[in-house]
Amino acid sequence: MKSITINGSQRESVGKKSTKALRNAGQVPCVIYGGDKPLHFSAPELAFSKLVYTASAHTVVIALDNGEKYNAIMQDIQFHPVTDRIIHIDFYQIFENKAITMNIPVQVVGTSKGVLNGGNLRRPYRKLKVKAIPSKLPDFIEIDITPLKIGDKVYISELMNDDYSLIHPDNMVVCQVRRSRLAVVDEEEEEEGEETAEGAEGATAEAGADAPAAEGAAQE
Repeated sequence: MKSITINGSQRESVGKKSTKALRNAGQVPCVIYGGDKPLHFSAPELAFSKLVYTASAHTVVIALDNGEKYNAIMQDIQFHPVTDRIIHIDFYQIFENKAITMNIPVQVVGTSKGVLNGGNLRRPYRKLKVKAIPSKLPDFIEIDITPLKIGDKVYISELMNDDYSLIHPDNMVVCQVRRSRLAVVDEEEEEEGEETAEGAEGATAEAGADAPAAEGAAQE
């Protein structure tokens, strides 16, 4: 997984006045949890643009001005209710031998046969919770939707991987192709329909052939 470096400064004072002064100066107060004790630092708001304003998942290297570096993931972020500026970020320190859980984006590739026939692709989950050690975390989870026909679904159980585990029920539907009013019947469905119709016609003909014999038996 790709990593983004954030250059920051450790905070000595964490009071309200100090926090307000930092924000007025274009700095974002942050905290790193998961270590021996919480670590407070600040960094310019622009430094977080590639981390926050993207659909991709990243780990973070927080490099402080005292020379210390911490590997972490973003755990929580707060925005100003009016200006939408970043006002606080919580990070969680990660270690190479300790598994963590992250929301990883889902990417679909290919063109579904069912969609070409007028079906609708439904993707209720754009991200999935993945648990793994940091080096095994994927940048994204890819799903090839090319073979999906109308009515087909992709379940969590089909996305299992030896490198990581998915924190969702096996029968959860990640994406599916649903029928729409404009959907056309594909060739296989048409053939099945013709076979069914032929079978029904044959059954009707046989019933008609048996009817006179039954009447004759009754007259005798």
